[in-house]
Amino acid sequence: MRVVVTGGAGFLGSHLCDRLVADGHEVIALDNLFTGSKRNIRHLLGAPTFEFVRHDVVQPIMLEADWIFNLACPASPVQYQVNPVKTVKTSVMGALNILGLAKRVRARVLQASTSEVYGDPHEHPQTETYWGNVNPIGLRGCYDEGKRVAETLMMDYHRQNGVDTRIARIFNTYGPRMAVGDGRVVSNFVVSALRGEPLTIYGDGEQTRSFCFVSDLVDGLIRLMAYEGDMAHEPVNLGNPREYRISDLVSCLGELLGRPMTTRRLPLPEDDPQRRCPNIGRATEWLEWAPRVDLGAGLAETIKYFKGVVDS
Repeated sequence: MRVVVTGGAGFLGSHLCDRLVADGHEVIALDNLFTGSKRNIRHLLGAPTFEFVRHDVVQPIMLEADWIFNLACPASPVQYQVNPVKTVKTSVMGALNILGLAKRVRARVLQASTSEVYGDPHEHPQTETYWGNVNPIGLRGCYDEGKRVAETLMMDYHRQNGVDTRIARIFNTYGPRMAVGDGRVVSNFVVSALRGEPLTIYGDGEQTRSFCFVSDLVDGLIRLMAYEGDMAHEPVNLGNPREYRISDLVSCLGELLGRPMTTRRLPLPEDDPQRRCPNIGRATEWLEWAPRVDLGAGLAETIKYFKGVVDS
């Protein structure tokens, strides 16, 4: 396959490029490097089947492709709130441009959506048929609603123009190459712990998340892209169905590092969800997919990566 990955120099995108190149595909990574980094793909730059193009998906592009993974968008509150208008434009105009490209070259396109489309959910665990509880005018609205509109565009291009679309609703994912200071709980906690600083807990620490290691998530994305079922265009949750409290994550880190963690508490940010856990019934049934890396093993790999970053 000739595969385009937008956001290909980001945390998730770079791991996806690794896997696609290893599987023998020809890969073109697009990234404007707003949150991505060439460091993440430096090891691929000499590969004959890999090409990097610095490009912003807000602008159209002409390429030949069989598959397009649309991952371009800042994915953490710290990142996407830096320029909320740009975040909306990346999600909406980016989706329009990528769908236009897919329509022209008859490519299959996968939209990297998010569990944030569920907002602060009233349904638990969240199924793909749940419409969500999102504040459209809150600080997180630029990301949440941008992704929701991108899903709408995917479905409308599929229904109106016959574009072959896939929608992956990605839950909390972690692993090597996460950015220092990107505001995600795993990277924040690991970096603070390695620096000997208190871990910042927002609220009472009883809010829950699910943590999926990046290799598992990449496997799910590729399985979804390759899926040929009659309902392939419908959204699919990809994440770890095991639910952890934020306080559980603190304890797990302490066990792995062999010392107790000190913490400090700050008020819960606006519209921060209290519970977040996927129902992965569709992924299990349709894709024969489920996460395999447990939290301890995944955190150990993540700690090893960040130790190198912090030490340098």
